[in-house]
Amino acid sequence: MERLEADYVIVGAGSAGCVIANRLSADPEVRVVLLEAGPSDWNPWIHIPVGYFRMMHNPSVDWCYKTEPDPGLNGRSLDWPRGKVLGGSSSLNGLLYVRGQKEDYDRWAQMGNAGWSWEDVLPLFKRSESQERGADEYHGTEGELSVSNMRLQRPICDAWVAAATAEGYPFNPDYNGATQEGVGYFQLTARKGRRCSSAVAFLKPARKRPNLTVVTGALVEKVVIENGRATGVRYLSGGKNEALVTARREVILSSGAINSPQLLMLSGIGDAEQLKRNGIEVVRHSPDVGRNLQDHLQARLVFKCNEPTLNDEVRSLFNQARIALKYALFRAGPMTMAASLATGFLRTGDHVATPDIQFHVQPWSADSPGEGVHPFSAFTMSVCQLRPESRGEIVLNGPDPRTYPKIHPHYLSTETDRRTVVEGVRIARRIARQAPLNSKISEEFRPSSDLAMDDYEGTLAWTRDYSTTIYHPTGTCRMGQDERAVVDERLRVRGVQGLRVADCSIMPEIVSGNTNAPAIMIGEKLSDLVREDARRSA
Repeated sequence: MERLEADYVIVGAGSAGCVIANRLSADPEVRVVLLEAGPSDWNPWIHIPVGYFRMMHNPSVDWCYKTEPDPGLNGRSLDWPRGKVLGGSSSLNGLLYVRGQKEDYDRWAQMGNAGWSWEDVLPLFKRSESQERGADEYHGTEGELSVSNMRLQRPICDAWVAAATAEGYPFNPDYNGATQEGVGYFQLTARKGRRCSSAVAFLKPARKRPNLTVVTGALVEKVVIENGRATGVRYLSGGKNEALVTARREVILSSGAINSPQLLMLSGIGDAEQLKRNGIEVVRHSPDVGRNLQDHLQARLVFKCNEPTLNDEVRSLFNQARIALKYALFRAGPMTMAASLATGFLRTGDHVATPDIQFHVQPWSADSPGEGVHPFSAFTMSVCQLRPESRGEIVLNGPDPRTYPKIHPHYLSTETDRRTVVEGVRIARRIARQAPLNSKISEEFRPSSDLAMDDYEGTLAWTRDYSTTIYHPTGTCRMGQDERAVVDERLRVRGVQGLRVADCSIMPEIVSGNTNAPAIMIGEKLSDLVREDARRSA
């Protein structure tokens, strides 16, 4: 059996894991081993911003999860892409840099999670950031993660922003600044026209350190727990050969909202009855492992246009060659595009204090993200509820780590969620009727102009049939102070020494926005906590 030894063992080289590996290995006296189930990020399409079209659903770098049939979606199953490669989902995602609302983090702190308020986490966001616009009260320029403006502009997205302001929503040049509310343009994690994943930003500069070992193709079977303490990790090297890495100090799970709870359960930490049903010895009865699953569900409205959109530009081989040449020569053009260009963080009414819906506006359209574009000129207006009440769960499906767990999102399972999504669709349709956008739209393709604006049941039925994930699973290893919480405010797994979790699974409530930037912040926070505790025990 292959054996390694380290002070800290990190499982998962994703958005948070790469940060942790960088920060902990900065101490030359500390030995760090980082395990990643997927390969290195050598594929050139990973580093081209628009490469997410090719990388999503590619089993060499994507776990290719699929949800169980969901009652809220009329029994439909959804594809849930998650990164299985250095950089994790930050190597596959749409590159959008969104922190969420300060109120999100203040609520975490109000739940008893000391050290997680907006005042506490803002310095962590700034630490990792290299903001193209320069430093200010909310942004940093000395970090490793490049955050930049879009290199691509499209008239249809400009028209959407103008129409939204005509509908009465304010223009906001910085949704990561003083306030999130308003409409504007996304910033993205890119550097000079290339993707800036967590692996590029944090892991690549650290790999030359002799005290950091990165192991790819390492499928973790379980955390080894002896006498109530995590002492190492057992994994399959190359997916087949048994291997063991011993942790002198701590094991840190940073495998995401699906894999982290699965690994805890495979290690004997979870709901006791569920563990017994799967033939796993119970180490710690922790019933909320895998529960509290939250995700952002997007309703994707498509409007046909009377002028060309990106659909037309990519249709012919000649145009594709021209686009590729422009990117190769100038790092410009459609290949620098993030998943969406324009955005809006809006309130569905005065009954909410902060935005409860988010828009992703795209100068192209397809039946679903990752598929080929429609054979007509069109753009997409995606709207999602920011703080869903619905809670799903990850359920273990056997003792073999190669067997995927069952994913039950339980979308649209509360009246608030249903009403919020329906109102979001209505707002989208109202914006589409405003100038100058209305003059560019020839037809409402989806849902359809036949659907009356005030038809609540019809709009809800359409949402159930056509909405999909926006790829933000969170909450399955919930942080909290109650007995059922999986980790405490220092991200320590309750009831087991030397074991922590640091990824979006620890969120007690999902943040109001995309999740890559918060995951990186969580990696920064965990690194600080580990180093603080190490100093105290020295």
